Amino acid sequence: MKHIRIVGCGLIGTSAALSLSRSGFRVSLHDPSPTAQAIARDMGAGRTGVTDAPDLVLVAAPPDVAADVVADELRRWPQAVVTDVASVKEQVLNGVRAAGGDLSRYVGSHPMAGRERSGAVAARADLFDGRTWVICPSDDSTAEAVAAVKAVAEATGAATVTMDPVEHDHAVAAVSHVPQLAASLVAARLRELSDAAIRLSGQGIRDVTRIAESDPMLWTQILSGNAAAVAPVLDALLDDLTAVRTAITDLAGTGADTDTAPGARQVLARTIAEGQLGHARIPGKHGSAPTAYATVVVVVPDEPGQLGRLFNDMGEAGINLEDLHLEHGEGIPVGLAEVSVLPSVVDRLIDELGAKGWTVHR
Repeated sequence: MKHIRIVGCGLIGTSAALSLSRSGFRVSLHDPSPTAQAIARDMGAGRTGVTDAPDLVLVAAPPDVAADVVADELRRWPQAVVTDVASVKEQVLNGVRAAGGDLSRYVGSHPMAGRERSGAVAARADLFDGRTWVICPSDDSTAEAVAAVKAVAEATGAATVTMDPVEHDHAVAAVSHVPQLAASLVAARLRELSDAAIRLSGQGIRDVTRIAESDPMLWTQILSGNAAAVAPVLDALLDDLTAVRTAITDLAGTGADTDTAPGARQVLARTIAEGQLGHARIPGKHGSAPTAYATVVVVVPDEPGQLGRLFNDMGEAGINLEDLHLEHGEGIPVGLAEVSVLPSVVDRLIDELGAKGWTVHR
């Protein structure tokens, strides 16, 4: 397989083109917008105006038009394998089938990667490095077509997994689509807060709302396309939220009197505890089983090179950084680095950093 045709020069399409060009593929570009196509070309993602037949077509079109584009590409290139990277898979598969597309050469796929920014200018050749790329063949997809799509996905640096299209849509409803809605809803509550209240924002609100900057148009298409899978997840979430709201309402005004609102505190405790259990299931590094890390807080001066010095000091001590969160206090010229390491090395980390002049809180 030599020639890859990319249809759609947005963030995902251009990133894939950059990565595949870097891996030695001959990449051609097409986009309905001449400007988007030219930007991707100028970034080194591939060539434009190529007319010879591709070996594989990667359609990076919005979810509401992806099926039509896939069907058109299947008709135009009768020997090529075609994949798409839309965030919903059953809708696209059904659309290609309805359009009479050759399903033997079509394999849906979905790279679990993205950014808060969109468009070709936000593209990165390393966007898929270490990310999961889901391959979603239909019952009609040939083994050769599946292998071709898998090879292209892995050439970008992604790790591939195979799922049924319906199973994929139910999975992303829970791990991607409803979290997007939750982040947006929480962030929307910040609009009316006073400036003084907003300045109290810490790492918690930043973590919860990080993805709230996402593109409204794209997410309207994604949520509309996967509405059947999203709805039951929202129903279950609404039931839980209603129970919490009832408990909080019962507790309002009771103060420290633990004899009031019987059962309400148990609802709150169970909610937090069940959240811990769910969070513990999220895979750890390299897709391995979750690992419980120990966390210390290091006070980092807000000066150039200080974070690098922290990493260097940890490296010299032979301690591997497992995870990192940074938080900045309002009006304070320091950052708080929450450093996660294996529990077996946390005491040595505190000693080593303390000896090098760092202020460390456990």
